[in-house]
Amino acid sequence: MILFVASLSINFPITTIIAFFQGLKFLMMSEKVFDYKYNSIHPTPVRTGPVYERRKEQMKKNEQFPQIHYKYQDTKDRISPQARIKANEFKNSGIKKYKDFDLEDAIDDFKKGLEILPNDVALHFNIACAYSLTEKKELAYDHLNKAVAYGLKDVERILTHDDLAYVRIQPEFDAFRASGFKVNPFTHLQQTQETDTSKVSEPQQEIPIADESLLAQLKKLSDLRNKGILSEEEFIHERKKILNQ
Repeated sequence: MILFVASLSINFPITTIIAFFQGLKFLMMSEKVFDYKYNSIHPTPVRTGPVYERRKEQMKKNEQFPQIHYKYQDTKDRISPQARIKANEFKNSGIKKYKDFDLEDAIDDFKKGLEILPNDVALHFNIACAYSLTEKKELAYDHLNKAVAYGLKDVERILTHDDLAYVRIQPEFDAFRASGFKVNPFTHLQQTQETDTSKVSEPQQEIPIADESLLAQLKKLSDLRNKGILSEEEFIHERKKILNQ
């Protein structure tokens, strides 16, 4: 506007001359430069010069070589452990439901999370807390044992966490604590019982019985065992005594 007023005052077309040269500049401008300056569809700046030309030649040479594509047997192989933990949506949803005291649904999500990351210490600890709140002590002990086995560093949380109070008042907790939280008392007890049962249930060699009095005594022992008066061990002990007479 200033130039236009000045042109009128001196009666000389300054703006017309400037517009003429600007028009020539636009006509001589390449399409790439014009698009870069005035069109948003080409955000990449235009580079010129010998360095840029050498780079273009080098890129053309690289395109002549075949690209190597690495194949993975499983998508899990190319995902880092940290990324897999972040991608475990069931862990986050389970924690949210756990905080909302929706324990059963939280346990379901924690189980699904453990299918993705079976060695996740936090998942085992959280599901143990949920089982403790629902008074399922055997499952709570099982997951606490796994959390310690997989590297739970702060084992003192087992002694102080409020949601594990139910687990701590159980008679099995002292043995669990004495083992350094590394032996599941229920699994250990079950294995012991199975071992004892296998010893008791070993097939006994049948001894020929010729005396009817012995047969009657053995029948009486069998009746006492069936009635629950004699235990299995007492029955075997008394039977051996009778047969050794």
